[in-house]
Amino acid sequence: MKEQFLSYIHTLQDQICSGLEAIDGVAKFREDLWDRPEGGGGRTRVIENGSVFEKGGVNISAVHGKLPDSMQQMFKVGEADFFACGLSLVIHPKNPMVPTVHANWRYFEMYDAQGEVMQSWFGGGQDLTPYYFFDEDAIHFHQTCKNACDAHDSSFYPKYKKQCDTYFWNTHRKEARGVGGLFFDYLKADDKHTMNDWYRFVTEVGNSFLQAYGPIVERRKDLPFTEAQRTWQEIRRGRYVEFNLVHDKGTLFGLKTNGRIESILMSLPPHVQWVYDHHPEPGTEEARLLEVLAQPLEWVEVTSD
Repeated sequence: MKEQFLSYIHTLQDQICSGLEAIDGVAKFREDLWDRPEGGGGRTRVIENGSVFEKGGVNISAVHGKLPDSMQQMFKVGEADFFACGLSLVIHPKNPMVPTVHANWRYFEMYDAQGEVMQSWFGGGQDLTPYYFFDEDAIHFHQTCKNACDAHDSSFYPKYKKQCDTYFWNTHRKEARGVGGLFFDYLKADDKHTMNDWYRFVTEVGNSFLQAYGPIVERRKDLPFTEAQRTWQEIRRGRYVEFNLVHDKGTLFGLKTNGRIESILMSLPPHVQWVYDHHPEPGTEEARLLEVLAQPLEWVEVTSD
């Protein structure tokens, strides 16, 4: 399974990078290959200063070795070896009318002293973080996510949408990071699903990414914006940074497993502001965004079986 999924994310990385380059029309992804001293490495691709994308990364890592003490405590196991691979991406557009997007798809194995797989699971998802809110963008993104889920199980979308709303909640700010999408983790073989079933589901979601995000970028990338709206974008990017450095499990996992710092922190935008006690004027588009982020909303209709 690990070879199969690793091959898939290499192909997906190529497809997503090509699709984003076509949308930008100017910038190309720069590629870095890197090695992890304890085992494994990755293929980092970063795009910067394009006509559409100010900064973004579409990164693959495949690391292995001894499970760090902190991770042993998290998983409640003793000494063990592990393998983890995944594709993680964050795209920060220039135009504040275009939302930031994040996604990742990953696979994890843990081994006993004999080298046998003790546990294995998939995780991942994709979520949208707008700076100016357009209902149709949130609806399109969620409908695409729901379609990918419904191809496998109609219960997946409401379950993983709720998990996304819960996970990407900026607890110390009491607001959502964005309008959500999907989040799933610890997808293990059980009475209903084999690991192959989970593989097909996770790759379906991965394959849906460009369809979910691309049309939104195309609709918004040429809209006019003011310097004040750019300032608002940078203030809201500060909340994105706060979440990634305080709450995000993927960032913490990378730091605790001696991952490559440049790849881990590529999710941070290049221009950010923290303005003391900032509040938008009531009735403005900026205030409306905060109202949307105050509590999770339902973007598409879910029918029960």
